[in-house]
Amino acid sequence: QVQLIESGGGLVQAGGSLRLSCAASGRSFSNYGMGWFRQAAGNEREFVATINWRSDSTYYADSVKGRFAISKDNAKNTVYLQMNSLKPEDTAVYYCAATTNRYYSLSYYSGRSYDYWGQGTQVTVSS
Repeated sequence: QVQLIESGGGLVQAGGSLRLSCAASGRSFSNYGMGWFRQAAGNEREFVATINWRSDSTYYADSVKGRFAISKDNAKNTVYLQMNSLKPEDTAVYYCAATTNRYYSLSYYSGRSYDYWGQGTQVTVSS
């Protein structure tokens, strides 16, 4: 009923850039925030970035601060992730997520704070 459609993944050389997009569609819902998680092969899913739909507050994992930037388009229910200065360790499947939890910012880093998930898009950074 609610779908998150991702795009923008691909193969890039170290030091390059990619821009991911994720648009929510289908049944209407009260969107309080959207974010990005990633999972490298053999690793646990980890938080990357999130943006509060009402306050515009943003939060980033330490590993991507200064390199990644999250932004949004409220009218389109779309979130973006601009990734610059990419490193091989950024290689992972990237998942977007959305939440109906008004207070999700209290635990924005936890996947359990989000209700809807995209199918994932592969980002591969070569050295």
